[in-house]
Amino acid sequence: MNAPDPNARIRRARITKMPEGLSDPMPEVFVTLDDDSEHRLFSYYPDEISFEPEDFIGLTLREAHALKARRDIDYLRS
Repeated sequence: MNAPDPNARIRRARITKMPEGLSDPMPEVFVTLDDDSEHRLFSYYPDEISFEPEDFIGLTLREAHALKARRDIDYLRS
């Protein structure tokens, strides 16, 4: 399977459920691109940063990863 184009635009996004216990998996962000393919973007620690599906609509994959990086940096600087 080929890697998606990093400049592809995100049409839809979904985030898996938040963990309820220590052994539960972290939430993951999945996006649907203009070509209707779905891809996993990343997982994250919801006690450090947060996202809403709407945060990703219209962004490119490259911009979506940059958004996560900015939020990680902001958290680490706080």
